[in-house]
Amino acid sequence: MNIKNIKFPYIALILTIGIVLGIQFEKVFSGDGLRENILKFNDVLTYTEKYYVEEVDTQMLVEAAINGMLNKLDPHSVYISPKQMANIEESFRGDFEGIGIEFQVVNDTLTVVSPITGGPSEALGILSGDRIIKIEGKDVIGISNEEVRQKLRGKAGTKVSVTIVRAGITGELQFNITRDKIPLYSVDTHFMMDHKTGYVSVSRFSETTVNELSDALKDLEKQGMQQLILDLRSNPGGYLNQAVQMADLFLDGKKKIVYTRGRRSEFNEEYFAKNAAPFENIPLVILVNRGSASASEIVAGAVQDWDRGIIVGETTFGKGLVQRQFQLSDNSALRLTISEYYTPSGRLIQRPYKDKKDKTEYYSELSEIDEIEGDNINHTAEQDSSKPVFKTNGGRVVYGGGGITPDYIIKTESLTKYTTNLMRNNIFYQYILAFIDQKGKKISSAYSADLDKFRNEFKFTEKDLGDFIQFANGKEVEFIESDYKKDKDYIEARLKAQIARNYWKNEGWYSVLLSIDNQVHKAASLFDEARDIAKIK
Repeated sequence: MNIKNIKFPYIALILTIGIVLGIQFEKVFSGDGLRENILKFNDVLTYTEKYYVEEVDTQMLVEAAINGMLNKLDPHSVYISPKQMANIEESFRGDFEGIGIEFQVVNDTLTVVSPITGGPSEALGILSGDRIIKIEGKDVIGISNEEVRQKLRGKAGTKVSVTIVRAGITGELQFNITRDKIPLYSVDTHFMMDHKTGYVSVSRFSETTVNELSDALKDLEKQGMQQLILDLRSNPGGYLNQAVQMADLFLDGKKKIVYTRGRRSEFNEEYFAKNAAPFENIPLVILVNRGSASASEIVAGAVQDWDRGIIVGETTFGKGLVQRQFQLSDNSALRLTISEYYTPSGRLIQRPYKDKKDKTEYYSELSEIDEIEGDNINHTAEQDSSKPVFKTNGGRVVYGGGGITPDYIIKTESLTKYTTNLMRNNIFYQYILAFIDQKGKKISSAYSADLDKFRNEFKFTEKDLGDFIQFANGKEVEFIESDYKKDKDYIEARLKAQIARNYWKNEGWYSVLLSIDNQVHKAASLFDEARDIAKIK
């Protein structure tokens, strides 16, 4: 008898038993029949692709299924398509390649809002208000925003020609622009509000944020800064390491800044201050609102828990879930929640979401929060028997339950329907564009490069404001007199800020608008309290 013939049935039997046992063990260890569910999904997709009454886009179906699955988890676990992924990487990387302009399409005309500082357009003398009428010799009237990006962005070193019409100049101007890397800044602006008060606005936490902030603070220090307002309003967050490093600029010693806890122990981490900085002993006030999230909340929470400064504004978003990004084969990505953020005192930053019907309810509930304005240094405003109680380093009571509630609650002033319509229809920008066409030379002559003089002396006449109302009427924004009277100060300031931005970029814009900002005014009055709470001598 051939021994090979005897062994074969036994080997086949053993393999069969092994396969069956392997499948059963996989079922046990997968817990929820992961393999069976994957096979089920594959079957549904296969049958649909093969037999459905019409041709189907299988990629669209798979992406819809992924989004449906993630909707059953938390609000911040998301699928990111390849196209979205490219845009997100660009925004957090801190640069892109192109000609370097901020733009708007106004009345079908591509208009330069501002050349980006340090970019090739600024270097060639392209100005705010310039109208680009041709790209590579081809008419671009009626161009869309996406078409602008496609035509003007490109690899550094490549060239593009644009034809510009400029107010006060007869004929067309031709520019041949060599594209380059364009920096995307996360520090929007920094300047001295008075002889000792510095102001810095940070819009996001990208790769370069802390370097930008450090440079801004050093510049303000040279100008005599003795106290600081750090504006994190509407900052949605970004990189965790940048939040930790930002907090480290203001916290001394080895203080804990934030820690994370997850289902898997490898995702439990703690982050501490470690570097000495010259800004650890200046009075600090941080501005936040409902749009301040994630990394912004880490910084605000650490400063509040260590009694390092005063937090002013509205309770923050409450985004305390940590995502890890998993790259997928087609350059799309899965951003999956793996743990939660906690402030040094132990407060969970994430607000509740499990009792919400869907993501729409989760996001919309922010607009329904009604906080009581005023001194909240002892946090009586959010006192609630259902909320967990924590204490700051100095012994003040603070509450968990999601987000960072300020030490002084100051609401964002609401705007009327009329002003909202003006903003929604871009009327402020369009009017000032025409206003500068007519009076730009006079403004330049009167104020030259002196922003302080412009801010202190420039005023619109009643005729100017009447012309603005008529201009808005012509753009089908109906005049509402009671709304106009209520918001008149804001409307004038916004128009003035629009002019200031044209000549002094973001510093002009912010410095004018902050003059009527109730939250900034309150922040500027609290440096004695900030000094006391941080025990700064």
